[in-house]
Amino acid sequence: MSLPASLSYEKAKELAQSPDEYIRLQLAVREDIKAEILYYFASDEDTEVRKAIAANPQTPPQADYLLADDKEVEVRVGLGEKIAKLAPGLTSSEQDSVHEMIFKTLEKLASDQETAVRKIISETLKDVATAPHEIISQLARDEELTVCGPVLEYSPVLEDDEILDIIADHPVHGALTAISKRSTVGDKVSDAIARSNDSDAIAAMLANPSTQIQEEALDAILDKASQHPSWHEPLVKRPVLPEMAFGRLARLVASKLIEQLMDRDDISDNAVSHVRAVVEERIESGELQANLIDELPGSSKEKTPEEQDDDEDERTAKAQALHDKGKLNDGAICREIRRGNGNFPVAALSVLINAPYVVIKKAFDLGDTKGIVALSWKAGLKMSTAYEMQKNLKGPALKKIVEPSADGDYPLDEDDMLWQLGFFDLD
Repeated sequence: MSLPASLSYEKAKELAQSPDEYIRLQLAVREDIKAEILYYFASDEDTEVRKAIAANPQTPPQADYLLADDKEVEVRVGLGEKIAKLAPGLTSSEQDSVHEMIFKTLEKLASDQETAVRKIISETLKDVATAPHEIISQLARDEELTVCGPVLEYSPVLEDDEILDIIADHPVHGALTAISKRSTVGDKVSDAIARSNDSDAIAAMLANPSTQIQEEALDAILDKASQHPSWHEPLVKRPVLPEMAFGRLARLVASKLIEQLMDRDDISDNAVSHVRAVVEERIESGELQANLIDELPGSSKEKTPEEQDDDEDERTAKAQALHDKGKLNDGAICREIRRGNGNFPVAALSVLINAPYVVIKKAFDLGDTKGIVALSWKAGLKMSTAYEMQKNLKGPALKKIVEPSADGDYPLDEDDMLWQLGFFDLD
């Protein structure tokens, strides 16, 4: 029997007492039924009816509170999905009776003996900035990772001080890994994780580019890194590495990662020399293959910039291929310079500003530092890259190197740049 679209209060009340559970179920899912009838269904003997009441947004808070103790887990899970969506902005000190009842229901569900119930609350509230602090704090300390993990990883409600307290309480295994993946991990939190013995958490923290790691904490991690190969790659790929880290990593990591270490944009000349010295030691001890040294910048076995990659077409093709992939940038050019490919910037500038190779080569051959700076400016490169290009120049005709301005930018104004470009028939 299907119920009509419109029902009077008296008729709905009569049907609510029907022995036919299908009729009661039809009533339980409707949103035009009076609250007292919906409350009556919260104690219905049929599980499907109670599930419908738990999910019905019109069910009164008093009925929801009653359903929070329902004997069937699926009823409480369904209730949790609904109640958690009403949670934003609620606090334990609510004065309004309706909101107070909703909070108490949420609190009860967050303490439910069944993991599935607590999990649904955690998953729903994990990234809600206005979620009740008391509930989030409770879920973050749950003994089940499926419950505490989501809020530990995503919740903006948790502050660093509270996270530190949670770490100090030795949470369930996996909790520190969840914390390590947060969108922002402050230096105090990262320090606490670094001092833990949780290898997975430290690996996750190192792989998280937003993690702030103080040099002292990084030093402690490097002390133990030889025993944890899973840390090596994320260490090499950290967005920022202090000077001391390059040499220490070179003693630890495999040859492939040494190459990646040397390809970093932020590696200094001093660090390059240090890494090379370490690699040579490891080769002499038989730990690394001898041919690795030939692949590193500054190798005595490398060809000179004039000898290496001496074919103009080949250099230009390489630059064009990088440009087509959107990768012909400051980092790529500086890496080639460090590798000893001194003629590559000529090809790169030629491609970037769509100028003849010979025109660009003229500036390099003459040691025209201001001209190179102007060409780099036109190509949209950083002044730091133009500076690296100048440092790589050789020959008696070399003019004075143009230094970056105090803020690291180009020291010449636009008129000066255009005047310099005029010598190359470029504007």
